[in-house]
Amino acid sequence: MSEPFDSSRAPAAPPAELVRSPMADGEWHRLHPLTPLLRGGLFLVVVIGLVAANLRDRLVFLFLPWLAPDLPANEIEEWEGAGDPIDFIVVNNLYLVAGAVVLAVLIALLVIFYLLWRFHSFRITEDDVEVRSGVLFRTQRRAPLDRVQGVNLTRPMIARLLGMAKLEVVGAGTDANVKLEYLSTANAEAVRADILRLASGRRLAAAQAGGVPVGARSRMSALSQAVSRGITGMIEGDEAPVEAPESVVNIPVVRLLASHIISPATIGLLVALGAIVFGSVRGTPWLLFGMIPAVIAFVAYWIRSIVRSLRYSIAPTPDGVRITFGLLTTITEIVPPGRVHAVEISQSILWRPFGWWMIRINRLTGRSLSDGSNDQFTTVLPVGSLADVERVLHLLLPDVPPAEWPVIVREGVVGPGADDTFVDTPRRAWFLRPLSWRRNGFRLTPDVLLLRRGLIWRRLVVLPLARLQSLALHQGPLDRLVGVASARAHTVAGPVYSGLAAIDRDAALQLFADVATGTVRAASIDRSHRWAEVSA
Repeated sequence: MSEPFDSSRAPAAPPAELVRSPMADGEWHRLHPLTPLLRGGLFLVVVIGLVAANLRDRLVFLFLPWLAPDLPANEIEEWEGAGDPIDFIVVNNLYLVAGAVVLAVLIALLVIFYLLWRFHSFRITEDDVEVRSGVLFRTQRRAPLDRVQGVNLTRPMIARLLGMAKLEVVGAGTDANVKLEYLSTANAEAVRADILRLASGRRLAAAQAGGVPVGARSRMSALSQAVSRGITGMIEGDEAPVEAPESVVNIPVVRLLASHIISPATIGLLVALGAIVFGSVRGTPWLLFGMIPAVIAFVAYWIRSIVRSLRYSIAPTPDGVRITFGLLTTITEIVPPGRVHAVEISQSILWRPFGWWMIRINRLTGRSLSDGSNDQFTTVLPVGSLADVERVLHLLLPDVPPAEWPVIVREGVVGPGADDTFVDTPRRAWFLRPLSWRRNGFRLTPDVLLLRRGLIWRRLVVLPLARLQSLALHQGPLDRLVGVASARAHTVAGPVYSGLAAIDRDAALQLFADVATGTVRAASIDRSHRWAEVSA
């Protein structure tokens, strides 16, 4: 049995009234002055890299001829006869004109990016986060604080060197996020804290006068210190605030690497490669070359998923669960209370000898459905032991009574056992789930609905009743023949599938009635959208 979760590790609740930061005074503020550099500079670097990659041999021959002494004469003749702009510049000796044109383009781009920064501002009031942008076409976005689903702090590698970060306020809708790109790391942390405190129902006092004025020290000195802090943070880890709580889960690097190697995707790729190599030896070698792009794409995805999971931490805070991950690009998100709509604990048969589990959630990410980064905001435990699973569940579901946790862990995650309290698939319908019918069942408590299924791939879905949208029952011809039905709970879109098939018909009807009553009761007493008012 895993060690019990120590609630004393969570930080104490802050006072009802806190001092707001200068960035949350209700006035309009601009982003960091180096924002045009990060936005426009990176764009220029990409363009220059593309040009250099396509004209590499030409540039070497023109400016570094001693590095290409053996260049074929026919290739040089092809260049000279192609009539491209570089030949025109060289033949007509237009180096100064070309340089002036390039310089004018660079200046125009810098002016454009400066104007975009100049007309991009934000403000934080008692009720909203507002952002306005655009030079010719003005756009203004507003995120109500009582609908905030989370606040993400992303620090790409170059931004970390400059001591900057981008803040993303997660809204309750598709493509509803409000982004602040970029702020200094200190300001981003302060703004995030103010947004979460205001969203919790607190009221912040005005910032105290005094302190060192912004212009009191040299800008170059401040930039030098920011770069130094960024390099130190990349070597020693993320520079989190001092009061940041300790992570309740530690994932060893060896376990993280092994979990990616011992996975169905990796096994499937190896099988496919073996089949292709065998086919190539037997007379179809083109299959091997056709598989190379797929192998490269899979390896890139594999490495990216590992790097993204490094430096993982999860810890409780007064404003929700703080999750940090990423090696080069560090992402820190805080999920406020009551924003988790479904939790899934899963384990493949390949992980079973090692006792590893994964936890994913359904939550509103504020992104479009086609956004490929949604997955990184829904996986809250990439791989962990049973003890890690219990600690994370305590953070995600703080309202579950202590007496329910042994049942959830012993019967829901590991079970079934001899004294199983789940309502499972009846014996007469075993052929509908021939491998998992003894594990296929549900359990309803006053706070959550538990759905357990799968034998080869074990899954337990935990659905808080306060955030359950609806429950549907389905029955096909074969289900009617054996007296069973399927249930499907509806939540926000996400990776967690909340369906259960082959349960007794009468038990399903009773579940339908009990869930209808339980969700109304749970929603009527739920105050998690203003969590500070509850704790006051």
